[in-house]
Amino acid sequence: MFRNRLVKVFKHIHKQAVRQHITCYRVYDHDLPEFPFCIEIYENQIYLAEYKRRHSLTEEEHEQWLEDCITIISEILQLPSENVYIKQRQRKAGRLGQYQRVDTSGNFFTAKEAGLDFKVNLSDYLDTGLFLDHRITRGLVRDISEGKRVLNLFCYTGSFSVYAAAGKAASVTSVDLSKTYLKWAEENLQLNNLFDEKKHQYVHADVLQYLDTLPPNSFDLVILDPPTFSNSKRMKDFLDIQADHVTLLNKTLKALSPGGIIYFSTNYRRFVLDQENIQAAEIRDITKATTPFDFQGKLFRWCYKLTAPL
Repeated sequence: MFRNRLVKVFKHIHKQAVRQHITCYRVYDHDLPEFPFCIEIYENQIYLAEYKRRHSLTEEEHEQWLEDCITIISEILQLPSENVYIKQRQRKAGRLGQYQRVDTSGNFFTAKEAGLDFKVNLSDYLDTGLFLDHRITRGLVRDISEGKRVLNLFCYTGSFSVYAAAGKAASVTSVDLSKTYLKWAEENLQLNNLFDEKKHQYVHADVLQYLDTLPPNSFDLVILDPPTFSNSKRMKDFLDIQADHVTLLNKTLKALSPGGIIYFSTNYRRFVLDQENIQAAEIRDITKATTPFDFQGKLFRWCYKLTAPL
C-alpha cells in the first residue's frame, strides 16, 4: 500500500520538480494514516520525519517496520538509504518549538533554491532551516524588493532576507529571538556573497517590543511569519497568533511607509483573520497563489498580502 502510494506521488511530483529546476521539495505528507511520515528531498538527501502516534508494535517490531519503510523510500526515490535522515516528531498546529535542538550531529550542507544557496541541517533541529512551503512567497519578495527597506520579522534562518538582498533591496533588517538562527541567517547571506554590513542588520529582540521602537515610515516591505504560539522565557509576554495578530499587524503597519506591503503567514489551521480591526488599506488572501505544487492538498497555512494606507 505504502509502496504504491509513494510510486504514484513521486512520479507526479518529481516530474514537476525537474521541469521547474527545483531540487528541494516535499514528496509525501501523511498521505496514508498507517504511514505517518513527512518525506522531503534536499538535493540528494532525504528528510524523513515520523509523526508520533499510538501503535501496537513492540520497540523491535517498530524498528523493523521503519527499516522496511526506509528500504522502500530509498528504492523509489532512487537515493541510498545512508542518505536518509530520520526525525521523530509530534504533529503540531504550527511551528511550535522550532528553536529546540534534538541532537548535536552538526550535519550542515548547502541546498540550492532559485539560484541561491542555503545552509540546511536535516538532523540537529526540529526543522531543516528552509521552509519549502514558502518557495513562491520568497520569489514574490525578491520580485518587489529592489530599492526597498525590507524588514524580516521572526526571521528564522533568514531565507526571505537572502531573497530580498538578491532582489537588490536598499536594506534588509532581520529580527529574531534566537542568536543561533540570526547567525545562521547571516551565514546564508555570506554564502551567496550578498552580505554588506552597511545594508544588512541582524537584531536580537522580541519582535513585539522591537516594533514599539520603530517610528513611522521605517520600512517599505515586511515579512511576518510568526510561530502559532510562543512562551519563550526571553519574551516579555507570550504570543498567541489568533489572539495577538491584530496588535502585531497594526504595530507593523504603523512602521511602514505609505503604500508599504506586509506578507503575513501563519500555520495555525483554525486561524481567522480579523479584517475589521486591521488598519490596512487592502488585505488580499494569497494562500492559494503561494501554495507550491508539492504542497497542494497537504498545506495547512494561510498567507496574506496587506497594504498600508497612503
